[in-house]
Amino acid sequence: MNFWDQRFSEPGYKYGLEPNAFLREQAVRLAPASHILVPGDGEGRNGVWLAQQGHAVASVDSSEIGLQKARDLAASRGVQLATQCVDLSDWSPEANSLDAVVLIYTHLPLAFRQNAHRALARGLRVGGWLILEAFHPEQLAYTSGGPKDIAMLYTPQQLDADFHDLLTPAMSWHGETLLDEGPGHQGKAHVTRWMGQLMEEPGRELRR
Repeated sequence: MNFWDQRFSEPGYKYGLEPNAFLREQAVRLAPASHILVPGDGEGRNGVWLAQQGHAVASVDSSEIGLQKARDLAASRGVQLATQCVDLSDWSPEANSLDAVVLIYTHLPLAFRQNAHRALARGLRVGGWLILEAFHPEQLAYTSGGPKDIAMLYTPQQLDADFHDLLTPAMSWHGETLLDEGPGHQGKAHVTRWMGQLMEEPGRELRR
């Protein structure tokens, strides 16, 4: 049983039942009935919420136990959620198949983080969005959650480099926020937020 299977075997939903606040705020950018991939969706709180908004959502994760809880949550809310157990070190979506990729606290090891990020970005269609929130290295001074390995924490500059020449940045920021996401993410935190869009042509303005 891997780390996340053990974590998600605990009673309840580790990160709550409600979507991430930053995702909720930015979801207005998404066209109706978008095809959305949510890597590292765990127990499904973000994917299920997006499905409730009328989107076609696929949640992928390395924990089958987490995905079963995601399917249970989707069923309880009367929505469809496609799920697949994958290892992001060697998996990628079909190219040009997605309207959005949503990465919420999907912390990947340094050894394959950039390759995985670029593979996910290549799944976007023209006009598609990548929406990401993760813990910043300064999170190590906080007790509200996240990896304790600084190599798995993200700076805006690292993400700028990961998606360089693939996506046009719309936000590249870090700072303090207040988390209220189940027992796993509670209290003040230092996070990185990054968003980018696949443009029709280099240099064109972002489509709103």
